[in-house]
Amino acid sequence: MLTVSNLQHIYPGNVEALRGVALDLREGELLCLAGANGCGKSTLLAVLAGILPVTEGAVSVKGREAGPEDLRGVCRLLMQDPDMQILGATVEEDLHLGRGDNDPEQARAVLDGLGFDAPHDRPVHALSWGMKRKLCLAGALLDDPGVLLFDEPFSGLDYPGIREMRRVLRHNREQKLTQVVAAHDLECVADIADRFALLAKGRIVAVGSADDVFDKLRENAVRPPCSWHLGRTVAPWDGSE
Repeated sequence: MLTVSNLQHIYPGNVEALRGVALDLREGELLCLAGANGCGKSTLLAVLAGILPVTEGAVSVKGREAGPEDLRGVCRLLMQDPDMQILGATVEEDLHLGRGDNDPEQARAVLDGLGFDAPHDRPVHALSWGMKRKLCLAGALLDDPGVLLFDEPFSGLDYPGIREMRRVLRHNREQKLTQVVAAHDLECVADIADRFALLAKGRIVAVGSADDVFDKLRENAVRPPCSWHLGRTVAPWDGSE
């Protein structure tokens, strides 16, 4: 689906955030991008979403090199702070901004599928953190993306919100939607990700299954999930959920 080759991104002031990143994202998989805060996860997602430029290297979509505009046509990024993405004054207004031909019934169906139970005329500032996340996700799904990029999707969620986000991720995977979940705490995603890519100091240091990656977490400043830390295989984090 996406292939990242020798990717580098340098911020103004010659701050190198990514260097030599190589990664293949398979169609329909849920890839967990693991790493400590400041390792470059958000920067990599922003590059894949076509928001930040490639300083060096390349990103390809299905074998063809893609520029920022191409990536924006394929990927949708869900930022860690939903307030940075919500532009409309109400739920309905936010969903229709920039989508002039959007079908209101389709928008309602997407919201209902996410368990969004707030009135569509509710002011966005009156929504809970979890509901704001759902609103951003609904907007992304309405664009029919090929890839969904989640930046710390469990941050700030309570236990019911975490369970709901896990349900959404599993449902998307069942629908063969390609997903990348960036996380510094793997507890909520350890048992549902297909593969893991470990990022440290701007470099990918390990890619593969839990067996391939988890024993390298601690040395790269990431806490292993409790189930793994206790010496078991990755068991469901909260039972059947």
